[in-house]
Amino acid sequence: MTDAEYVNIWMRPERPARGPKPAYSRAQITEAAVRIADAEGLEAATMRRIAAEIGAGAMSLYRYVPSRDNLIELMADRLMGEIDVTDMPSGDWRADLTRYADGLRAMWLRHPWIATVQRSLPSFGPNQLLLIERLMGVLDAFVSIDENLGFVAMLNGYVEGTVREEVSSAEELRRSGLSEPEWMARSHPYVDQLVKSGKYPIFTKIVTEARRPHLSREDQFRHGLKHVLDYIATALPPTAGSAMPASREGREGQDGPAQGS
Repeated sequence: MTDAEYVNIWMRPERPARGPKPAYSRAQITEAAVRIADAEGLEAATMRRIAAEIGAGAMSLYRYVPSRDNLIELMADRLMGEIDVTDMPSGDWRADLTRYADGLRAMWLRHPWIATVQRSLPSFGPNQLLLIERLMGVLDAFVSIDENLGFVAMLNGYVEGTVREEVSSAEELRRSGLSEPEWMARSHPYVDQLVKSGKYPIFTKIVTEARRPHLSREDQFRHGLKHVLDYIATALPPTAGSAMPASREGREGQDGPAQGS
């Protein structure tokens, strides 16, 4: 398809101006595709499989969704709609960004196939646009638009990097047939050998002193998110609210010192 022939999926009308009412909708097709991907993986969500799911002819679906790339755009935007940004900005930037981060992580864990969707370029679907408006509206009054973009990219990078590793680990454990404690126990003899060799002092320090690897996935996520938000806080003016959460001093003893301190 040439640039002259390309038409963004969001610019294509849902139904023709004339003629009979379409038998199906993009929303129906997208919902079926998401259900299939959740159950069987993204590769299973083919036009033929979706058509069988909704009782249509495979070729007829191309009237609604012209290409595989369009289908992925619709599916990805559908997932963005699961992240609750109602009433953002609320006036409490830390609470808003925490709620968004929790929602993004939860969406990834519900739909782990999203980790296989390599889309660096935005498609600006309606749900993504709503997220941009609400999420970036949280810091808009306090920082420039470029700083805002940087902070949102940092937050997204932390959440997506963390949950991608979480999803990948869960898949490895599933394939191994072991629980996480069982996998750790199986690795113990080799780890013990490395520690006793004396050749790897930093690795030994991680094994014998680090507390973070022994936290639950939820607590690891929360610990890292706190540091991301604390960094953002240092760039905000006093009018944005307290630079650090009021309860930070009480948590220092539980979380341990900040990284790098």
